[in-house]
Amino acid sequence: MPSSYIGRFAPSPSGDLHFGSLIAALGSYLQARAQQGIWRVRIEDIDPPREVPGAATRILHQLEDHGLEWDGEVLWQSQRHEAYRAALHDLQQQGLCYYCICPRSRIQQIGGLYDGHCRTLGHGPHQAALRLKVDSPVLAFDDRLRGVVQADARLAYEDFIIHRRDGLFAYNLAVVVDDHFQGITEVVRGADLIEPTVRQITLYQQSGWKAPAHLHLPLVLNHDGNKLSKQNHAPALPAGDPRPALVAALDFLGQTVTAGWRDLTLTTLLQQAIERWEYKKIPINDAMLAHTTTSAFSNGSL
Repeated sequence: MPSSYIGRFAPSPSGDLHFGSLIAALGSYLQARAQQGIWRVRIEDIDPPREVPGAATRILHQLEDHGLEWDGEVLWQSQRHEAYRAALHDLQQQGLCYYCICPRSRIQQIGGLYDGHCRTLGHGPHQAALRLKVDSPVLAFDDRLRGVVQADARLAYEDFIIHRRDGLFAYNLAVVVDDHFQGITEVVRGADLIEPTVRQITLYQQSGWKAPAHLHLPLVLNHDGNKLSKQNHAPALPAGDPRPALVAALDFLGQTVTAGWRDLTLTTLLQQAIERWEYKKIPINDAMLAHTTTSAFSNGSL
């Protein structure tokens, strides 16, 4: 019987894929393929000021170069505005959100967490953000790798933004609408996204939708102990033979790799990785990638 599992990888085109991105892509890919499931790719291009020209196309080429082939068509969030507007309309019709005109400076002055100031003031949409009314927040969720994850109650109770005052759709809204639309059954992504998970599950519940399962992977840290990211100028995945980077990623994820991987084709290497995939072996703690390993996959000598 075919698997009903549907996973996804959803990068933002704010830069090329780096090793930390590869961890997220490979982890979600293997989790789906090991269950004979579907693996989707979605480009989260709803924040034009943060996008790098050409990055989306390069990301797709990088996935292909590393043998990570997705199912179906790529979903582009920039083409989903009608769906987001429909979701906002439904929430407004149910009285589950309200307009807020509070500037960021005010929120910073009161400690950085919004206090619901505009909830009952009846503001219109002019130069206003739209916030979700959070009366029954999700205070914990079950992570497939980490067990029960407790939320920061102060954050969980905050009425969060679902449509920005600059007219852009908020990440939490778009990701929930699209995961529901694509039928995603499990979200496998980096641990930096643990915090918004409770907000997203709350939005699922308020929309009357079933939330997917979650598995948050450890983060790759740079030499300063910060997350390897585009914002921290992480180098793009090197061109050329993709196998050394994949082997380094598999090792980071705690997976078994044959000593003779250099003699394997890319296809065979990935097939072995699928067959040997054990998500319970994934370490929970974030870790710095050893300099020797970084150099090895960069020059192909791993």
